[in-house]
Order: sequence, then structure tokens, then C-alpha cells
Amino acid sequence: QYRRVAHYNITHRRRQAFYALPWNEWQLLAGPPFNFLSTLDLVDDAIDSNADIAMLILNTGLESFGIGKDPPEGTPEWRGWATPGDMDKARSTIRQFYRDWSDEGAIERQTSYDPVLRDVSVAFAEQADRGNIKILVPGAGLGRLVFELCVQGYDVEGNEISYHQLLASNWILNHTEKASQHGLFPFAYDFSNTISRSHQLQAVRIPDVHPATALAAAGARSQKPISERMNMTAADFSELYADEKYKDTFNAVATVFFVDTEVSVMKYIRTVRHCLKVDGIWANHGPLLWHWPDREPLQKQESSAYTDAPAASGNGNPGGVELSVEEVILLVLSMGFEMVHQEIRNGTSGYIQNPESMLQHQYRTSHWVARKLA
Repeated sequence: QYRRVAHYNITHRRRQAFYALPWNEWQLLAGPPFNFLSTLDLVDDAIDSNADIAMLILNTGLESFGIGKDPPEGTPEWRGWATPGDMDKARSTIRQFYRDWSDEGAIERQTSYDPVLRDVSVAFAEQADRGNIKILVPGAGLGRLVFELCVQGYDVEGNEISYHQLLASNWILNHTEKASQHGLFPFAYDFSNTISRSHQLQAVRIPDVHPATALAAAGARSQKPISERMNMTAADFSELYADEKYKDTFNAVATVFFVDTEVSVMKYIRTVRHCLKVDGIWANHGPLLWHWPDREPLQKQESSAYTDAPAASGNGNPGGVELSVEEVILLVLSMGFEMVHQEIRNGTSGYIQNPESMLQHQYRTSHWVARKLA
């Protein structure tokens, strides 16, 4: 369905609009040096390449859940029933591989993840075996931060509510065979603010590193086996980790581009405090692009780390408030934490940003480390 819908929305409708031009105009644009119809053919090829990745993710997910590609006789037909929201999330998930698992996305990863990775390294520099340090990563998305922390030797648990991202992270982490195995066209669907078609049709290779090989090579960094040091949960963060069994469990919580995805940030703060051990740290980095104000009250949707599709709350709580950075810091302090470090980072951070686009969205980000008080 991803393939069919993308071809229809991205190229078929543009061909219709193109042929609706006056005859002499579309004839001009169809030939050299414009070759607009050939451009649409190349975009179709890019759609097929991206759709091949989507199918690999789907098939891997079906196998993981023990579901056949064809529904058994007498059971409901599940194919072809994806909602427009599902399609948006699938599209944004495919694009997010650019940020998290391509060489070209390294700059975004460095500006987004590195501050938190350094925070964790500093906090536990004296730890003899990092495998004894349990770290939780809410809004884990496609699993890159979980992967990087695990490579460094920590015991890491990612949490994600979006099944689109869970299926995609499972595929990239556990089912790719080598680095640079697959071609991805992250910006092929962007026809606006384009300087050159070569920018629009840029291909990247994923993954930039083979996860299984990198994790095996990092095995010596802890006495605990890799298989026991990386885990992923599928649930709403605020609901799952508020459970009594998670009380005082983690040495650190790492959140990147996450705290503004909840209707009430107080719910996140309470949950982080609940699952952190006393003196445990909360390392946070990201902007405050509050995701929920334009949604209908009481609407229950999926919540996640950032995607370039609208995020959602994951709960039915109708109340919420959009706080400033200063107010969030004060709230964290008032709810049982002390602030170890706090800054506004002036180095800009993009999010799945085409560096060649005429439109550049860049964030100044809030970075802080808080420690749980007794």
C-alpha cells in the first residue's frame, strides 16, 4: 500500500497537473534541458527503492509476530487497510533512516545524541563494568541512541510506542546483513525549495554501520553479554514505567527530542523520577516544539521521539500546558531533582534536514542533566 499510495500522490497527480498545462508549455518542459517527465520517472524509481525497504520491514515484522503474508481463510483481510495517518508515519519512518542510520545523517546525530552520550560517560566514568549501569531511553525511535549506548558497554532499554518505528528499528538492528546494504532516497518527495534535481534525488546507503558486527566487537566492554544488555519495550512510557515494578530501577534516563511530545510534561517528570534510582541522572537534549496543541481533546494517538509527521500524546489526558525552558527547569527542580548542568546550545540542530534545501529548519536546543534526590 505504501508503494501504491506514494506513486499516486507523488508522481501520478503531478503528471495529471503537468498535462493540464497548455500544450506548448508542457511540450517545452518535457524536453531538454528540463525533462520534467524524466524527473518524475526518476522519482518513481526512488519511490520503489524506498518501498522495497518498507516491504522488508513489513515482512520482518510479520515473521516476528508469526503472521503469514496472506491472511488464513476465514480471518479478516488486513492488507490495504492502512489509514492516512499510518501512511504518514510510514513515510516519516522511512525518511528517519537518513538521520539515524546513514553517513550523511552523522551531523544531525552528533548535534543531537553526542551531548547526552557525553553526559552518561562523565557520570559513570569511574564505573569498572558499564554493564552494571542500567539506562532507559524513552522515545527510542529507530534505536540509534540505544545502539550507541550499548556499544559503549551499558545495559540499555529502549522504549517506543510507535509500532512503525518499533518494526523499523527491529529490522535495521537485527535483520540487515552488512553496512550500506540498502539505497534510500530521503528527499525524493520534496519538490519545493529545491535548487537542483540532484539534491532532490540524492541517494544514501543504510545502515552506515552493521549493528550486529559493531555490537559483537564491543562485547569486551562489559562482562555482561550483548544479548542481555540491549532491550526494547513497546508501550506508552508514562504508563509502563510508572508501574511499581520499575521503581528505582535505572541509573540513568536519556531523552533526546522527547520531552515535548507529552500533553503534560509533568507526567514525564513524575515517571522519570519514579523509575530512576536515587542519585541517578536524567540527561535531556532537545527543543520545545510542543506537539499536541492542534489535536482534538481526548484524542488517543501514538507518542514517540520525533518524526517529521505530527507526533501525538499516547494518552487520553485532555489537559496540557506549553511551558518555556525556564519553566520546565523549575518544574524539574520542584519535583525532586537537582540540576547538575543546564544550557541552551547555540550550535543548531536539524531534524531530517536536507542540507541543500533552500529552507533550513534549525533548533537551538535545551540541554540539561538533573539528578534524582532522595
